[in-house]
Amino acid sequence: MGKVVLDASALLVLLNDESGSASVEAVLPGAAISAVNLSEVVAKLADRSVPLEIISTALLSLGLEVHPFDQEMAFVAGSLRPKTRSAGLSFGDRGCLALALLLSRTVLTADKSWKNLRLGVKIRLVR
Repeated sequence: MGKVVLDASALLVLLNDESGSASVEAVLPGAAISAVNLSEVVAKLADRSVPLEIISTALLSLGLEVHPFDQEMAFVAGSLRPKTRSAGLSFGDRGCLALALLLSRTVLTADKSWKNLRLGVKIRLVR
């Protein structure tokens, strides 16, 4: 498989060493992630009282391509809302999908509700 875009859920699977972590590890380094999704991961780890220095060191060591959430991505993500509302996707989810669409890459996620989405981007579940 070529380069991929990681959803926050997939990155958390790796960091928490959960089932499916080998699938995520196999695409590192060089996997892309939206700054929005990276922020979600930082927030989840901070909620568990992991110090920011440790979070930063761990995430930077993965060699991820972090993409800013810019104007183009904002329009693409916003346009996905009607198509994804029934699946309950969040703003961060749509940011991830927008990045995958703009980069023409497969998305890796642990979120099973994405399985039946038909958005013009390949979605692969990590477990």
